Amino acid sequence: MTTLPASHTPPAPAWTLVIHGGAGTILRPDLTPEREERTRAALTRALADGSAILEQGGSALDAVQAAVQALENDPAFNAGHGAVFTAEGEIELDSAIMEGTQRRAGAVCGVTRTRSPVSLARKVLDDGRYVLLASAGADRFSREQGLEQAEPAYFATDRARAQLARWHEREAAGLPHINDEKHGTVGAVARDRSGALAAATSTGGHPGKRFGRVGDSPLIGAGTYADDRACAVSATGAGEFYIREGLAHEIAARMRFLGENAQEAADTVQAETLALGGTGGVIVVGADGTPAWSFNTEGMYRGVAAAGAEPVVALFGDE
Repeated sequence: MTTLPASHTPPAPAWTLVIHGGAGTILRPDLTPEREERTRAALTRALADGSAILEQGGSALDAVQAAVQALENDPAFNAGHGAVFTAEGEIELDSAIMEGTQRRAGAVCGVTRTRSPVSLARKVLDDGRYVLLASAGADRFSREQGLEQAEPAYFATDRARAQLARWHEREAAGLPHINDEKHGTVGAVARDRSGALAAATSTGGHPGKRFGRVGDSPLIGAGTYADDRACAVSATGAGEFYIREGLAHEIAARMRFLGENAQEAADTVQAETLALGGTGGVIVVGADGTPAWSFNTEGMYRGVAAAGAEPVVALFGDE
């Protein structure tokens, strides 16, 4: 289990932001220097966008939305521009956002036209009538809210097309499917100067998904959760296992009722999920602003920023 080094944990900061851009088989020999540089730069930009809001006294909710939007806009990640294809060659996007003070949440799944899915999840939260909107209904709500729309070609990348081609090759050969790169979901968790928490997550799902499959990212309590009494959580991993574990809520419950700190709770729940067969990673920020991450894969795109501390960005398991 790879966790946040103690040296990266500032004592009770005024604000904290933690982000992720996917976990999985992330090894130095597999990344060209150019791709590594681009990925680190993208994570740094996302941290900067969210940190600017927090440093100016803005809300954790606005900060996690800004950080996730920055990652959605970058083709290095499986969210928004850069999302993977379904088996039928379509792109279906999922996202969720939640604040921890009143535990209001908004989520969408199967979105096909909204340029920034997390912005649509935020509209659902702000509207307040529902928590989760799906597919055509979510697309319609997006248009009614005046959000920027995009043609399917905007989301597609050559990398995602190559992934789909490999998926079909294995399917035709009767071979088991593998995640040949990583769980590329993006997410952010934050605590602001007022002590409020928030979490946001966005994803294209996994390559070759079928039947309107929805993973953990837009499901409150599975891939996304925030509760000021405990923590904020965003996950990236094998969604079916994270749903079965109720991963994000489970971490919050351990912190709230057992008194575990963020790292203890994250490590414990990650171990339980791995025992079920699920791999991936999770980021957490506690009610006191203490950050944590935990992943049971070779690497995880991740970063942390806090008031009065230098930002940290990391990709590999030994960082």
